[in-house]
Amino acid sequence: MRLDHFDLNLLIAFDALMEEQNVTQAAKRLHLTQSAMSAALKRLRESLNDEILVQHGKKMIPTSRAIALAPQIAAAIQGLRNLLASATAFDPRISTRRFRIVASDYITTVLIAPLLKELQTEAPGIEFDVLLPDSASRKALEDGELDLMLTPEQFLAGDHPRDLLFSERYVVVGWAQNPVFQQPLTIEAFESCGHVAVEIQGKSTFIEAAFRVAGDHRRIEVVAASFLQVPWMLRHTHRLALVHERLAHLLAEPFSLAVADCPIVLPAMNEMMQFHSARTNDPGLCWLRDKLKDAARRSAADMAGKA
Repeated sequence: MRLDHFDLNLLIAFDALMEEQNVTQAAKRLHLTQSAMSAALKRLRESLNDEILVQHGKKMIPTSRAIALAPQIAAAIQGLRNLLASATAFDPRISTRRFRIVASDYITTVLIAPLLKELQTEAPGIEFDVLLPDSASRKALEDGELDLMLTPEQFLAGDHPRDLLFSERYVVVGWAQNPVFQQPLTIEAFESCGHVAVEIQGKSTFIEAAFRVAGDHRRIEVVAASFLQVPWMLRHTHRLALVHERLAHLLAEPFSLAVADCPIVLPAMNEMMQFHSARTNDPGLCWLRDKLKDAARRSAADMAGKA
């Protein structure tokens, strides 16, 4: 089969069909009618001389050849997208680009949300998919499915470029009327209280891993799945928790929380921004990285003012 006789748009259809393994869902993903996607699948079968997807009960199962082709076609599509992105001028005032970002609830709250408010007027047409990190995030970045991953340093993916956004220390928070805050917080007082810890998808966070290294003598009464759940579990109790300093100061007033330095010396967390090496010169992504760096600098200046 000659390339000049092949409709390259069929590769996009192939990629969607392999991801969804469902004609209707693939059509929705590409904003096509179901009949148009069915026609694309028929043309793919004819061009590649393979069934691609085979009906099995209520499911469609990819053929072995389709499975073998899928990563190669996905890589080819991403390469073309990168080529077009790098060759096209980026104007945030008129762009309708959609960025895919992996970020925790914490970094979304303290950095991304304020930036999105700013971009409403500067870049009104730009859209964002903000995804929570999971076990597949690093592979998604490696496969070119993400524009950015914002994560602590130890969770970075491979050798792809990365930038430091800011360093973050952890502080102790608790209900403002907890008597433990009536005097400087000692190790003894800290360890005498019950604690709320955070594990995300059953895995230790940066601070929990650091505590194990330092020697953990806390009495964990509650394990939360998100740092944003923690304030709700502290009000009207004598429990304490360790959270990011930026998040602590943001939530202190609305949740009636007291904030204190941790009496145990713990390492600071480096919050990083990582992107695929193939997108180093992507003008749109360069713009977004600069905006995030600016937001991080402002956040650091705000924290210095509160010190």
